[in-house]
Amino acid sequence: MNKVYLQLGSNLGEREQFIAHAVNEISEHIGKINICSKIYESTPWRVDGQENYLNQIIKVETLLSAEDILFAALKIENQLGRVRIEKWGQRLIDIDIIFFNNEIIETPHLCIPHKHMHERNFVLHPLNDIAPDVIHPKYNKTVSELFNESKDTEDVVEYAV
Repeated sequence: MNKVYLQLGSNLGEREQFIAHAVNEISEHIGKINICSKIYESTPWRVDGQENYLNQIIKVETLLSAEDILFAALKIENQLGRVRIEKWGQRLIDIDIIFFNNEIIETPHLCIPHKHMHERNFVLHPLNDIAPDVIHPKYNKTVSELFNESKDTEDVVEYAV
């Protein structure tokens, strides 16, 4: 069984609903969800003029390969109405693969661990909630260490549902 950590984010429309729908679709099409972090609200990372994001990390057990997870995640995003217009643009839903087992995968379409995860508190904070001792295979540091060393200054606060 493969263990994958997925990051969910939304900053348009009914943000909570989009994350909830994504969780349901992931459970149905990718694998068994073992644990979900709390939902956090964060300011947009390195962009201005956007609404705040809601973010959550989920741990999934799956038989799918990393490439198949990417394909399924993109299909879920499309089904939920995501339209890709610009890089780091606003979105109804975003599903990123953060970790896949303890593998390093670098292809033209896939970079695991996610190449910016160690720079983003909106990923590190919820990931630290559910996986503080998971080791980043490229940097050989725990999630907790990466979170404590993060230089990200964007606001990330627990979202009151």
